[in-house]
Amino acid sequence: MEIEIIILAIIASFTAAVLTVPAGFGLSTMLTPVVLMLMSPHEAVAVVAVVHGAHNAGKSWSLWENINFQAFRHYGIWLILGALIGAILQNQVPQKPLLGIMGVFLIILPLLTLSKSWKDYRIPEEKDRIGGFGSGFMGGLSGHQGALRAMFLTNKLPDKMTYAATASIFALCVDLTRIPVYLFFRSEGITSNLELTFALVIAALIGVRVGKKWLESMKSESIRKGIMIGIIASGFFYLFEALT
Repeated sequence: MEIEIIILAIIASFTAAVLTVPAGFGLSTMLTPVVLMLMSPHEAVAVVAVVHGAHNAGKSWSLWENINFQAFRHYGIWLILGALIGAILQNQVPQKPLLGIMGVFLIILPLLTLSKSWKDYRIPEEKDRIGGFGSGFMGGLSGHQGALRAMFLTNKLPDKMTYAATASIFALCVDLTRIPVYLFFRSEGITSNLELTFALVIAALIGVRVGKKWLESMKSESIRKGIMIGIIASGFFYLFEALT
């Protein structure tokens, strides 16, 4: 592995962790393209899942007093079910189609999210559990779950601290569901990259501490838009890799 790319991955892990505390999502979409330079798509998804899980565990612990457990009880089982099915299917999808699916998803959804009509749209109350299932499913399949989760969560949790804390515990549930599945099917993807995974985890946990300070003092809207631009760029990168 090239040392320059490893250093870039560690910096990306820290930066993504800082930015995604106030934004509520985006770590996988910012970190996966860098890790993808070092390993295959299936391995990259598995390694980033471990980093993502550690990041959300640290964020949940740091923001524990702000978690809305009523919302967690309402959506948790649907997230977990979706994540389990998505993670099992992730092992069955070949690398090129997996990259293509991730690329299309990362281009279309952020563009819709940046538009006013989509931004104002919220999944109806009677169907929001479908949104929870969809968020978990995409998290298990590709690691990209946060944008869908925002559709059914942001209008119910308008307070930025409550939203960030509750989103982190949701994401952690998805990670704890999909990581054992990844280990069962492709354990070598993680075990052969333990040193890199450990370094990325440490960088992400440090980023949580910095990101919490930002969350307390900054508006998250501008940060979310910046992350969306990065997500779209990642989507084009995935499509390019899928087609070449």
